[in-house]
Amino acid sequence: MHVCSIVGARPQFIKAAVVSRKLRTVADETLIHTGQHYDEALSDVFFDELDIPEPEFNLGVESDTHGRQTAKMVAAIEPVIEETNPDVILLYGDTNSTLAGALVGSKREVAVAHVEAGLRSDNRSMPEEINRVLTDHASDLCFAPSRDAIENLTAEGITDGVFWTGDVMYDAILDARDRSREQSTILDDRGLTADEFILATVHRASNTDDRANLVAILDGLADAPLPVVFPAHPRTVDRLREYGLWERATSELDVIEPQGYLDFVRLLDAAERVATDSGGVQKEAFFLETRCVTLREETEWVETVDCGWNRLVGPDRSRIREAVSADWRPESTPRPYGDGLAGQRIISLLQQRLADSDPDERLEAPPLG
Repeated sequence: MHVCSIVGARPQFIKAAVVSRKLRTVADETLIHTGQHYDEALSDVFFDELDIPEPEFNLGVESDTHGRQTAKMVAAIEPVIEETNPDVILLYGDTNSTLAGALVGSKREVAVAHVEAGLRSDNRSMPEEINRVLTDHASDLCFAPSRDAIENLTAEGITDGVFWTGDVMYDAILDARDRSREQSTILDDRGLTADEFILATVHRASNTDDRANLVAILDGLADAPLPVVFPAHPRTVDRLREYGLWERATSELDVIEPQGYLDFVRLLDAAERVATDSGGVQKEAFFLETRCVTLREETEWVETVDCGWNRLVGPDRSRIREAVSADWRPESTPRPYGDGLAGQRIISLLQQRLADSDPDERLEAPPLG
C-alpha cells in the first residue's frame, strides 16, 4: 500500500504525526508539505517536536488569495502524484491544502481519504466550510471524528465509505500532554503559575481583517481578571501594526511569539481557560479539560458546546468580558471523539479498502461505540 499524505498547516502536522508513525510500519508513505504555513515557528518546529518524518516534497506554496493559493497547490501537487503513483491520497482537516489534494485525487482517479470528515459550522462565509464540504464530496473514504459528523454526511447524501474512527487529535493530545509536562519549561520561562492565567489565540481572517472585531476582542480580553498570555500569529501581528493597535495590545496583554507544539500544549493544559477563534484549539482545550471561550458565533465542534466546556461569544466585547470572568462550570465530561485509537483505526480501514496486505500484518483497533 502506497499512501500520499498531504499537509500544510499546524493542525495537519499534529494529525499526521499520529498517523504517519504507525502508517510507515505497514505501508509506504510519501509526505507532501504544501508550504501553506511557511513560518519556521509554525512549521519546521512541529516536524522536529512531533518526530514527523521529513516531507519528501515541500512545494513552497505560500500566502495568496484563497483562489490563487489553491490553484498553485493543485498545479504543484499533480506532478508529484504523477511521479509517485500512490494508491490513496490522505488528507486532513479543512485548509486550502486539503481541498487542493482532493481536487487532484478526483481528477487523477486516485482514491481520496479525508480525516476529520463531516464537520460543519453551517457558515458558508468561512473558506474552511467550503473546503470541508467540497473535500467530503470528492472523497472515497470519509473518516468522521464523531457521530454528529456522520449525521452531517448522511444529510448531504454521503453514506458510502463513511466510518466513525474517532478523532486523531485525541490520540495526539494524550501523548503531547504527558511529554509537555516532562519537557516544556514555558511556565517557568514566562513566570506563570498553573490556573492563574488565561491563554488567547486569534488568527481567523474574520477577526484579524476587521479592525472593529479586533478592537472588541482586545477590549474584552483586557478586562479579564487574570493575565492574558497571547501567542500572536504572524497574520495577527501584521494587522495589529497596520491598525495602530500594537502598543495597546502589548501593554494590555502578554504578547509572545508563536510557540512550538509542546510548549503550546503546556500553556493550554495549565491555563485557567482559553479564548480562541481556532477550531483545533477548541478541541484541544476540551481534551485537556480547559474551559474555552470561542471568539466566533459558530463552531464545527458542537459537542464541546453541548456539554458546557465551550462558550460561543463571537467578537463581542461584553460577551467576551463576561465569559472570561464568570465562574461557569461544565455540565459533564463526555468522550464523543473516540478512544485515542483513531490513527490505528484509519490505517486498518485503508488496508481493508485497498486489500493489498496480509490480514495478519494489518493494524487493528476495536470498533467504536
